[in-house]
Amino acid sequence: MTSPPQAGPSGAAGAVGPAGAAKLPRPIPEATVARLAVYLRMLGELAEQGAETVSSDELAAATGVNSAKLRKDLSYVGSHGIRGVGYEVRPLLKHLENTLGLTHRQAVALVGIGNLGHALAGYGGFGGRGFPVTALFDVDPDLVGIKINGIVVEHARDIIAVCRDRGVTIGMVATPGPAAQGACDLLVRAGVTCILNFAPVVLQVPEQVEVRKVDLSVELQILAFHVARRHVAALDGSGRGGSALDGPGLDVGIASRNGYALHGHVVRET
Repeated sequence: MTSPPQAGPSGAAGAVGPAGAAKLPRPIPEATVARLAVYLRMLGELAEQGAETVSSDELAAATGVNSAKLRKDLSYVGSHGIRGVGYEVRPLLKHLENTLGLTHRQAVALVGIGNLGHALAGYGGFGGRGFPVTALFDVDPDLVGIKINGIVVEHARDIIAVCRDRGVTIGMVATPGPAAQGACDLLVRAGVTCILNFAPVVLQVPEQVEVRKVDLSVELQILAFHVARRHVAALDGSGRGGSALDGPGLDVGIASRNGYALHGHVVRET
């Protein structure tokens, strides 16, 4: 395997010129970044099992992509397998960790300890993957002061001071919709530049702040579309012909859903 190139300023693999000056890292498509995270998880499992190498076909099958796409994804970060052997598991794992910016832990703050927020706060998997939840916030007097996984729930008015003190780099917003923008504003004022939004609203943030929206209702709508499409295909295959779902009516429904989904959630098929 070739030696991985030096990481660029953004964490992506970059190159070093003849004079030793780092060149800008090669842009990595967002869809590829998402798949790199999946490859990393699988490589971690393989490393725990003691595997030393993995072929592109094996890694692709385990992560649900085709091997050509996997090889192209890994080429963005400068990783090339050994012909006839594949990829060395631990070096590739370390290389992806470096590319994805996981070489140091990211402190996480969660705002909103309702049903979803409480579940997120109680999930122990974040810390194990380098994302320890170090601060919890709410405005409900019945919640402020309780402990979840050893972390005391603070009042939301203290977001700025607490996040700065604890070096929070990532914020999660799980408040009701009307409270989400205010919580986001406080996180941004605290210096948090990456936010994961579970609230059913589109957050307005400065250009330098990255927001990822998780809308479970949109995901269910997308799955409902696939259920409907399979139903239409089954009807056609039985010789009974199409249905009301097969035609302009279905297109209108899809457009309507996609129009809603575009508010903070872009659907792409890659």
